[in-house]
Amino acid sequence: MTKEVEVAPHHSGKDYHDPPPAPLIDAEELTKWSFYRALIAEFVATLLFLYVTVLTVIGYKSTTDPNLDADQCGGVGILGIAWAFGGMIFVLVYCTAGISGGHINPAVTFGLFLARKVSLIRAIMYMVAQCLGAICGVGLVKAFQSSYYNRYGGGANTLAEGYNKGTGLGAEIIGTFVLVYTVFSATDPKRNARDSHVPVLAPLPIGFAVFMVHLATIPITGTGINPARSFGAAVIYNDEKAWDDHWLFWVGPFLGAAAAAFYHQFVLRAWAAKALGSFRSNA
Repeated sequence: MTKEVEVAPHHSGKDYHDPPPAPLIDAEELTKWSFYRALIAEFVATLLFLYVTVLTVIGYKSTTDPNLDADQCGGVGILGIAWAFGGMIFVLVYCTAGISGGHINPAVTFGLFLARKVSLIRAIMYMVAQCLGAICGVGLVKAFQSSYYNRYGGGANTLAEGYNKGTGLGAEIIGTFVLVYTVFSATDPKRNARDSHVPVLAPLPIGFAVFMVHLATIPITGTGINPARSFGAAVIYNDEKAWDDHWLFWVGPFLGAAAAAFYHQFVLRAWAAKALGSFRSNA
């Protein structure tokens, strides 16, 4: 009779596993229904996001219009607008995270692409779906409330009077950095393993980051930090001022997203050091 010996499982020393980098171009994605389902989810989520948030902005302006002798302390205020944007992001990321990742923002998609989380094809198609969803969402607002929409600026992002374009660009860069950095941190498998005893849903800090950034930057740019949000409103409102300032709401968010991706991946997660260590060990 032989004695059975239990073999202890081998541990790699890590209690988490990083997903493999996404390929730069993955043509096989185009043959999968899950890819198109994700595009539909991004389109619908961005449509709903713009519909609710732009309605909130227009509703606030209509209830505080001095030309109508409205109560200047009425309406939801800037705090309510910030809650609308942050709350909708929380809800929609929660609903779509398991389908598309819940990006709802070309800047987030761009940051995740730079970090090799999504392929180039998926990133481009996500951005297209997000922009189309934003246009349709704002289009619904105009269709339902055309008089209020045109009277109160259509929810379009413009640089406020008294601020120069450098200030506006800086606000968009830093605001988007906060958002995309939060996205990376909230979805980091290392953080999830280390803090598994803390039951925090990833959409919660992401939505709260959107809320906080809006509080800080609504007086400056109306808060973009989402090129699809700014693009959809600019297309439907089609005002010269909105188009003159529009580049701020693409360049700023993309620079902020790139900085957040670099900071998280190369500084906090030390991608460069890990790659160099792997190269030396194989040499």
